[in-house]
Amino acid sequence: MIVVPVKEGENIEKALKKFKRKFEKTGIVKELRRRQQFDKPSVLKRLKKERAVYVQQLQQVED
Repeated sequence: MIVVPVKEGENIEKALKKFKRKFEKTGIVKELRRRQQFDKPSVLKRLKKERAVYVQQLQQVED
């Protein structure tokens, strides 16, 4: 549960902004969107491999 302490006289918009920021950091929405669609293990493996190649190319460019 996310708790956002509100000080006396603090603007409600500011407290709402803090809540949204904390909620975003938890990654709940990202996880829900990921679970809405099933991806085959082979597809996940391929995507992971493609990302590794991409990251490796970026590291080579930096060197």
